[in-house]
Amino acid sequence: MPCMSSALTDLCRYPIVQAPMAGGASSPRLAAAVAESGGLAFLAAGYKTADGMHEEVRQVRGLTGRPFGVNLFMPQPKHADRAAVEVYRNQLAGEVSWYDTPLGDPETGWEDDYEAKLAKLVEDPVPVVSFTFGCPATTTIQALARVGTRTVVTVTNPEEARDAQRAGADAVCVQGTEAGGHQGTHRDDPATDGAGIGLLSLVPQVREAVQVPIIAAGGLMRGAQIAAVLAAGADMAQLGTAFLVCPESGADPTHKQSMTNPLFTRTEITRAFSGRPARGLVNRFMREHGPYAPPGYPEVHHLTSPLRKAAAKAGDPQGMALWAGQGHRMSRELPAGQLVQVLAAELEAARTSLKPGTAS
Repeated sequence: MPCMSSALTDLCRYPIVQAPMAGGASSPRLAAAVAESGGLAFLAAGYKTADGMHEEVRQVRGLTGRPFGVNLFMPQPKHADRAAVEVYRNQLAGEVSWYDTPLGDPETGWEDDYEAKLAKLVEDPVPVVSFTFGCPATTTIQALARVGTRTVVTVTNPEEARDAQRAGADAVCVQGTEAGGHQGTHRDDPATDGAGIGLLSLVPQVREAVQVPIIAAGGLMRGAQIAAVLAAGADMAQLGTAFLVCPESGADPTHKQSMTNPLFTRTEITRAFSGRPARGLVNRFMREHGPYAPPGYPEVHHLTSPLRKAAAKAGDPQGMALWAGQGHRMSRELPAGQLVQVLAAELEAARTSLKPGTAS
């Protein structure tokens, strides 16, 4: 059951991709375990320094000789309304008192060390580099291609996919609205909040729009779902929440436990934690502050970061950003390598059942 994608066919045994999850979940141990078991794994370079990213790359190489990728956040334009961010700062005063911690500086970390990370990845290449929150310049893609790196651009609609293909990307990661964490839209437009397209509708639309391989992402937790997106036109399937609860994941223990905690029954897309639309478990912080959070990434992310860290330290899920896809309650606490094998077996069973003349 090799990968179908011509651009990525030699990188993995199964069409299963472990999503990059910024904030610590995508640890070197997780990436190595997935890669060793036949999947394509990604490190998340978002919020890390270039040196921090390079150190994680070094760690993965020490654990496996299999290919893996690194995900970068595209730099964001400064478009937030400072007055609106200041109003939101005042809105969070009660959280400051509750967690006894000051708010962060919204003006830090604009570029996410993007150029320095690119320089490191050109100097010391990895097999794949993916991009989120926009499409890199053609010159960037060409520079990576010259050192043997394939490129993937996260897209949320056919127009973004066409832009990625024109820029020269080797593949697109098509993200449905079911996906946990940040929505990878190229333009942060509040007018489109909640207007995302479901994955099984989006994949065929993108398939008709571009010729490059498609990685499908959004709420996938079982092999049968992987089979469905492959049948819809995808070449591979990317899973994040499914791997978040694995023992190798670096996610906070409270975050992991919340995936199947009966207190958390649903997810929503919110700007409460970062100023950019992101899907997570509905908790107190989201309910109380989501309606007032302004568009402003990464300003709001930096503003709330100390609060989220304090909540995690206190083991309080009600103040954390509990990023999760819509399938979170189907989480299985399996070692990552075993999860890859289980997903592959489920995928094969689903494909077999769909073959003509096969009994259901």
